[in-house]
Amino acid sequence: MEKENIVKSVSRALQIIDIVSAKKDGLGVTEIAKQMDINKSSVYRILTTLAQYGYIEQHPETERYKLGYKFLEISSKLLDSIDLRQEARPYLRQLEKETNEVVHLVVYDQGEVIYIEKLEGTETLRMHSKVGKRAPMHCTAVGKAILASLPPAVAAEIIDRKGLPRHTDWTITDREAFFRELDTIRQNGYALDLEENEYGIRCVAVPIFDYTGSVVAAVSVSGPTLRMTDDRIMRLAARMRQIGKELSARLGHRPIHSVQP
Repeated sequence: MEKENIVKSVSRALQIIDIVSAKKDGLGVTEIAKQMDINKSSVYRILTTLAQYGYIEQHPETERYKLGYKFLEISSKLLDSIDLRQEARPYLRQLEKETNEVVHLVVYDQGEVIYIEKLEGTETLRMHSKVGKRAPMHCTAVGKAILASLPPAVAAEIIDRKGLPRHTDWTITDREAFFRELDTIRQNGYALDLEENEYGIRCVAVPIFDYTGSVVAAVSVSGPTLRMTDDRIMRLAARMRQIGKELSARLGHRPIHSVQP
């Protein structure tokens, strides 16, 4: 019976943390008790214990309870321990399984992208990419996905420095047209490479964001033009957006519109 009471208390403590975390201005004991349908004295005892360990704090004037700074300490330790490749691997394998095409994970560095993971798929496809290799941003789907997610001034500085060199006849080399392309990518939530980097290869990519809201990587699926038809790209884009959101969430990203007052 004692163990059951301890487990029940832990369950209630976790419920209180969830309830308090939903209100940035905090909540009073009465409000919490009403939401949980338990008496105020039980809520007060749990809040006092949580406050003692730094998980909850009480405003000295309003007497309302808010999350304590202990959560920042714990979350920073968690974020420091996150390995991008490790977190991304299940999603990359799922994409490979679903598409049978080449899947890439890249990061941004000094105006270029670096391939940090590549899954070959089961279909035959020869690409220049390999883990550790750098690639331009302006003509790759992964690069454009990242550029569109960077602050506009940063993206402009990269293009000013790197230019828009032609890689194929389909490479966008006009500055105004390229920045219109970035606008489209922001609106759609995905980027395309339609034979802009390598002839015969089409790619679709999505950006990956971390807990600060900054873009940290991009994931893509690549295939030959024969298989990567317009219809298939549209279907893949929807799936890629979903995976991008899920992987970003694993890195601690929370879209602004999802934050509760």
